[in-house]
Amino acid sequence: MAVVLVVEDEIFTCDIAGAFIEDFGHEAHCANDVQTAHAIIRSTQHFDVLFTDIRLQDAIDGGYLVAWEAVKHRPAIKVLYTSGGNLNDEMKNNFVDEAHFLQKPYSVEQLRASLARLLAIPD
Repeated sequence: MAVVLVVEDEIFTCDIAGAFIEDFGHEAHCANDVQTAHAIIRSTQHFDVLFTDIRLQDAIDGGYLVAWEAVKHRPAIKVLYTSGGNLNDEMKNNFVDEAHFLQKPYSVEQLRASLARLLAIPD
């Protein structure tokens, strides 16, 4: 079982993603903005995976900011980005090392497969 921090400014989307992740047998926690995500990352709560939307309402590049903060404080964390925008080289250049990407809209199976691939990578 992995512990996943879901960072998504659309509360309904965050709740649904969290519910799917829990259905997969993992533990999920949601944050709806950059500040909340940063506070959780700096806490003592354990996380294995950060699943973050790239564009957040309070910061257009908020997902990148959250991921860089997560890796700074938790070097072993695995990062899965998501976005409704098409993946391009500019986006990839802002990714933390070894990050994965899941295009929105995604299906339950695509989310399950993305998490499984990410979690299969050795620390």
